[in-house]
Amino acid sequence: MKYGEKQAIISGIGQSRIGRRLDVPGLTLTVDAIERALDDAGLAASDIDGMTSWPGFMPDSPGFSPVSIGEVKEAFGFDLNYYSAGPEASQLSAIINACMAVATGQARHVVCFRTMTESSAMAKGERSSVIGQRTARVDGLFQWLSPFGAVSASNWVGMIAQRYLHEFGKTRADLAPIALNARANAARNPAAIYREALSLDDYMAARMISAPLCLYDCDVPIDGSTVLIISHRDTAPDLRSKAIRIEAACGTLIGRDSWDQQPDPTRFMASAAAERMWSRTDLKPNDVDVACLYDGFSFLTVLWIEALGYCGRGEALDFIAGGHRIAPDGELPLNPHGGQLSAGRTHGFGFVHEAVTQLRGGAGERQIGGDPSTAVITNGGGNIASALLLVRD
Repeated sequence: MKYGEKQAIISGIGQSRIGRRLDVPGLTLTVDAIERALDDAGLAASDIDGMTSWPGFMPDSPGFSPVSIGEVKEAFGFDLNYYSAGPEASQLSAIINACMAVATGQARHVVCFRTMTESSAMAKGERSSVIGQRTARVDGLFQWLSPFGAVSASNWVGMIAQRYLHEFGKTRADLAPIALNARANAARNPAAIYREALSLDDYMAARMISAPLCLYDCDVPIDGSTVLIISHRDTAPDLRSKAIRIEAACGTLIGRDSWDQQPDPTRFMASAAAERMWSRTDLKPNDVDVACLYDGFSFLTVLWIEALGYCGRGEALDFIAGGHRIAPDGELPLNPHGGQLSAGRTHGFGFVHEAVTQLRGGAGERQIGGDPSTAVITNGGGNIASALLLVRD
């Protein structure tokens, strides 16, 4: 028990309805997801004594994070011994903070939630995917990007992807298996946003967003809430559902705190997070049965496959060629729910929800074979990277 996260389990999971332009208040979605998670774990509201979220309430960015911990606490009458939320952290920080809380005795059962109403906010014209859309002046890191027209994450990731393809002699068609695999998997997920068939011809004909990234290389803004309950491992015998143990967790910030000023212009920070995660476990890449790897853009998944050690540097596009290795019956089943490219952008929490569902054997038509017992989840891109390893004992 060298590391604190090994004292933690995921005791319950819940997800609200996921959709486009639901026009449902974020608090309503959050309450729905928490109620489902409590029922899944067999816990009562009175059992909850901790709460975490990422990135915390952000009223100046409509739809991105519309619900505060205080609102949720009042809705349920929780008495909290520990709570935490904030934007200066990795996207999985809410889970990491919850693990540390239960490991140190600050709390026993921690609700972690991620809620967004981005799709509805965009439909109302309240939010855009570009920076500086609501203010007269752009400051911070973005002041160095917007003068060059790099006003969206698609621009920043596209730049790195373009350089990667050039350096390793590949084309945008080589990226296609990520999007095609996601859509094929989403067809078996009744909760996915996009389930209709997607062919290579469809992919190649799609409109360009930021070269080499086309429409199908970009994730889908949604409305919805995902909730995980993190509990101390000694509570497992009292739970309603099968507990999933947290084997390793990390959220690193190593290297330049920048999306564009990286020392290697063909990669982001996935390597540091993957190295850190593997250092906290005796498990190895080949022990993983299912991979839920961040696909805010398809190219980010490519970098995570390399960072985690499934192939060498510059070899990921050969690894995924044809889509066989990453298919549900392949050696690295990837994003069996459809990922964020087809199931919807849940900012990583949806990946954890899917991993737990797979490890419990409850994914229905999309359940991968072989009785999976270990899952890896990664989150983020650019200067934000975190990783999680889950085990079903």
